[in-house]
Amino acid sequence: MAQINGGQIAARALKRAGVDTLFGVVAGPMIEVFAGGQSEGLTVIGGRHEMNAGFMASAWGWQKKKPGILVAGSGPAVTNCITPLYVATESAMPLVVLGGSAFSNTRGIGGFQELDQVSAAKPVCKWTGQVDSTERVGEWIHLALGKALEGRPGGVYLDFPGEVAARRIDEETASLRDAPEISAPHPDPDAVARVADLLESAERPLLLIGKGAAWADAGPALEKLADLGIPYVCSPMGRGTIPDDHASFANAARSQALKGADVVVMFGGRFNWIFGMGRRFAPDAKIIHIDVEPEEFYSGAPIELGVTADARSAAEAILDALADRPPRSAGSGWLAGLQEQAKRNEAGARSVLTDDSIPINPYRVVAEVRDALPRDAIVTAEGETIMGICRAMLPSYTNRGRLNAGTTGCMGVGAPYVVGSSLACPDRLSVGILGDYAFGAAAMVVETATRVGAKPVFVVVNNEGIAGHMIQDGMLPPGSPRIASLLPARYDKIAEMVDGHAEHVEAPDQIRPALERAFASGKVAVVHVQVDPKASRISGSNYLQ
Repeated sequence: MAQINGGQIAARALKRAGVDTLFGVVAGPMIEVFAGGQSEGLTVIGGRHEMNAGFMASAWGWQKKKPGILVAGSGPAVTNCITPLYVATESAMPLVVLGGSAFSNTRGIGGFQELDQVSAAKPVCKWTGQVDSTERVGEWIHLALGKALEGRPGGVYLDFPGEVAARRIDEETASLRDAPEISAPHPDPDAVARVADLLESAERPLLLIGKGAAWADAGPALEKLADLGIPYVCSPMGRGTIPDDHASFANAARSQALKGADVVVMFGGRFNWIFGMGRRFAPDAKIIHIDVEPEEFYSGAPIELGVTADARSAAEAILDALADRPPRSAGSGWLAGLQEQAKRNEAGARSVLTDDSIPINPYRVVAEVRDALPRDAIVTAEGETIMGICRAMLPSYTNRGRLNAGTTGCMGVGAPYVVGSSLACPDRLSVGILGDYAFGAAAMVVETATRVGAKPVFVVVNNEGIAGHMIQDGMLPPGSPRIASLLPARYDKIAEMVDGHAEHVEAPDQIRPALERAFASGKVAVVHVQVDPKASRISGSNYLQ
């Protein structure tokens, strides 16, 4: 009878579940999992640091609607996975970490890299488990994938004691499971009728669109609701669920929309800091919250009705209930007023978008990127100054086409997200618009991307530090050494290191040609733009959060 090791079983279980890619840093006792992935025909992405590999896996999973898989060695390798697990759980991105741990027969007596890794991971995960035998590897993988993917997606840790992956067993005794077919949770019909009645009678209705709506592919139904003249505001990673150029898009008048609405319906988002903890609404506003997790209905927002449902099924049901019932607000001036406010807000920043100053204004960089990007590009924005400008100025048009620091505000995610998205969607351009601090936190992913054949484009907006010189000059004692500010390093040289495409830009009229050459290069590209280190965001321009 043929024999198979635990690493091969893990790879077969992943393949059976439709996962064709795994990420990680090669290390014992998990080398057999990497080897098993190779032998089973999976794409194996070997990174240089577990944190970056974890962020790549998360972005891959977000694009593919499958769990991203991160394979890590023991001890410090697994502690390097804690941040990606935390970010994935809080940002609702499916990530499974398969972590090796000390051999069972050495525990308690100083085993190599011995650590209670399950306990270490538990606070930042949806679920944790530990494989108890090689025979059950497939069963445990089955559990881990389901826990990461279903309900609200998030991070899962599965521990592999040292002997599990290498041990060989008879092939027929390996337990492999098929994923069940799971229907999306549908809303209660009475709740749907009540929501439809409220939207129909509201004078100032508002839709809020979170990343859960993007995950559920709720865009087509939500767009038809918006077509009824109902304005909507998106969370940062909910952008593009409905294209940002829809007439009802109200992010550019976000404050007025939140304060003025009398009926608010949240689809697949949370009333956390991104939506002001639910405290920015009119005192008499009726708030409806639609989510797959009913525990979310207890929050800082005064929720009147919680509807447990998948965002797509709920939006479709509400749309059906509103058939031939035009909302009272249509033509009332509510949407028109928000559109006018949006135009005034946008006009306030118009001059900087065409600013020809040298050093370059960072707003000019974002404007040039906006005009050069194809409509279906996947865009990641990260950095204190540049991420805020991108929220205000850079539109999104495709579902799950926008990534950023997410719910945790984690810096260092951007460059790996760009690579992970490029690997998941090789037929689409994946572009990162990153501050120099943000890019530098993970810049060696340029080597990983080149080695595995990904072709992302990194636009590094170099203002020489964290928030340029704003913190260094304005918040630290005079004459402080460089702490928040950084050297004006030539980040484009990193692309040259791997024979990628490099561009260095110092004048505004150089930006667009450099971008076009990078997009057309067919290589990993770094477009390095030196901007004014003293520039900051325009007051009040953070309206497109």
